[in-house]
Amino acid sequence: MTDTLRCAIVGTGAIAHSHIRAIAAYPNAELVAVTDLSRASAEAFAQQYGGPAVYDDLDVLLADAKPDVVHICTPPVAHTSQAIAAFAAGAHVVVEKPPAPSLDELEQMTDAASAAGRELAVVFQQRTGTAAAHVKRLLDSGALGRPLLAQCQTLWYRDAAYFAVPWRGKWETEGGGTTLGHGIHQLDLLSYLLGDWERVEGRMWRLDRETQTEDVSTATVVFQGGVVAQVVSSTLSPREVSSIRIDTEKATITVDHLYGHGHENWRITPAAHIDPAEAAAWELTGPEERSDHEFLLRDVFDALRSGAPLPSTADAPARTFELVAAMYASADADGAVITPADLAAHPTHRRSFASTVIDLRPER
Repeated sequence: MTDTLRCAIVGTGAIAHSHIRAIAAYPNAELVAVTDLSRASAEAFAQQYGGPAVYDDLDVLLADAKPDVVHICTPPVAHTSQAIAAFAAGAHVVVEKPPAPSLDELEQMTDAASAAGRELAVVFQQRTGTAAAHVKRLLDSGALGRPLLAQCQTLWYRDAAYFAVPWRGKWETEGGGTTLGHGIHQLDLLSYLLGDWERVEGRMWRLDRETQTEDVSTATVVFQGGVVAQVVSSTLSPREVSSIRIDTEKATITVDHLYGHGHENWRITPAAHIDPAEAAAWELTGPEERSDHEFLLRDVFDALRSGAPLPSTADAPARTFELVAAMYASADADGAVITPADLAAHPTHRRSFASTVIDLRPER
């Protein structure tokens, strides 16, 4: 067991602050090094958080600082090469979503991790929190009966200035639009609760924003066991909400929040025929942990220090990524059904998510 995990952060933009707060909250981890394309950004970040060493080059950082864990907080196009370099240097990797620009590149990352005997943890923090864990236990145990129907909505608002950032809204640098960049969070939570998917029918839409990629997507997803889910993702919705609803034989589960959930965001509504005593056993009680990087990385760090497998909140890096890829592949085939077998042998969408987007914008 490693006494204290030496951590490095690659990319010191907004999301890096969530990582350093989680590192600082863990008693056996420390930030030893940072790097960023902008030296000024890296130096300002380092000054704010205790003065870790600042490097201009990742390879030099890896050789000199010798981190145990590398936190990759850069745009998706850089993830693959940075993760492979970290594994080659003997470090574990924690990477922000989306983990890679393509399924083939994610496979390169997981292969490199296996070859090095290291772990790849993808940050899908919506899986975390005591409420999500409680609901997952109820579903897995069958206490709520068979899940039947689900809705998954990521209705966010991003104005024109958001897309003015040079790497955003372009297939070659961001990889995808709101489905990959935003909706993936709720899709991951839905998949965490319901398991593996069996088929997808999807569409990508461009309704307003100046972007190569989609600003809205819609899909029907069938999960194992026959659960049918309707999925909508948007960057055009002034009243923002992140929402999941699952209707089972005995109850309706809902979680409505925006960027993070706690106990107050979840509700389990029993069907009319359920005995109140049975419904009372489903109530969420006890100490609360909200969905957050802090609790995700706490459990990841515990596993890394003890040599245990990654927790279920950070494993299966391909599951949701493949679901998103299937949505893009379906849209590119005029909404055709895509199965995991189709995706495994797909001629284009393992290499790129670039897809047909139906443009319904009025003439500019």
